[in-house]
Amino acid sequence: MFFFGIEHEVAFLNKEGKFADFSHTKFADFNQIIEMLPTYPSDYPQLRVGDAGIKMKRWYIEGFERFADSDEVIDCHVKGIEIRTTIHSNIQGAITELSESFHLLREVAANFDLSPVLVSFNPYNPVFEPQPPLNDYEVKQLEAYPDEQTANIHMVSYGPDLNISMANLSPEDVIDVGKKLTYYSPYIVPFSYSSPFYNGGLWDGLSVRTFIRTGKRPAALVFIHKQEQLINSIPSLTKIARIPSEIGRIEFKACDSCDDFLIYAALLTLLKGLILDETLLGRATVPDAGLHQLSAKQGFDNEDIFGNATKILQAVEVALGDDPDVHYLTPLKVLLANRKTRSHELIEMFHHLSSIEEVIRQTYQV
Repeated sequence: MFFFGIEHEVAFLNKEGKFADFSHTKFADFNQIIEMLPTYPSDYPQLRVGDAGIKMKRWYIEGFERFADSDEVIDCHVKGIEIRTTIHSNIQGAITELSESFHLLREVAANFDLSPVLVSFNPYNPVFEPQPPLNDYEVKQLEAYPDEQTANIHMVSYGPDLNISMANLSPEDVIDVGKKLTYYSPYIVPFSYSSPFYNGGLWDGLSVRTFIRTGKRPAALVFIHKQEQLINSIPSLTKIARIPSEIGRIEFKACDSCDDFLIYAALLTLLKGLILDETLLGRATVPDAGLHQLSAKQGFDNEDIFGNATKILQAVEVALGDDPDVHYLTPLKVLLANRKTRSHELIEMFHHLSSIEEVIRQTYQV
């Protein structure tokens, strides 16, 4: 028995048609959207609310919380709005809920002249520097948590958490899956590439998000129950579950954002097949930064990346056997056969339109 969930980050253009990020968008600009969206009491306790109380709904503001010289939150630099699904026993359920939540978000955001756009790395601001600068309390907080020190990356990159768990896996098996996904991540992520823009222009590659992020941030994160099961690594592979529903969850965090949610269905199917597969023996505790950078630059044009992606897809198909979910893999086969990604389409659109805003305005045509 498998369980699935998706966390999907959404970026926006504002009423002037400009990219709405921390440089000129306030917490209140996004919060007026959140306030108009519904609460579903039955979502809890499976969805975590968090200490600051920002994560009260299926939608919440993704950003960087600012503190007074204490644990009191006084502001939040904003990046976008995250949609999270509840936990589903089938992939279709997670995709349907994500689609419904996205459409509702788009409807409500339109009231404030904000429109969702596909972005996996901030196309204009490659660096996030908190203003005002961090106070002593905030500096100490960041020093206590190594992963938090990469907030500068987190605030400029957008991507999904593809969540999967399987009933009755031991903690050792769950960690082993996390190591497997970490090892094969450079060959999986090109299926999602959608970040070819950087610092106001075209980047020399397909995924600037992957190039900058992976190695410093985890490719996969595994939630476990007990302190003694933690593996000490930077970036982290393991994390203590904060609520019971997180125990045994595997989050695949390395993909770019997708505006076609059927790609998420395909990737969740791929992860399911990788859990079932017993033939792919590669394991890694931390992501191979160099290999991810090669993948980010060349994608499926690189023979090693292409060959291993093909091998993974074939192994997953065999492992799934007659599982009806196998049909979800079709879009990945098409991408692989054409050696093309969403980034290729965005680059081509940019050559025609010569404007990043005009290109990303045409995304999410669902």
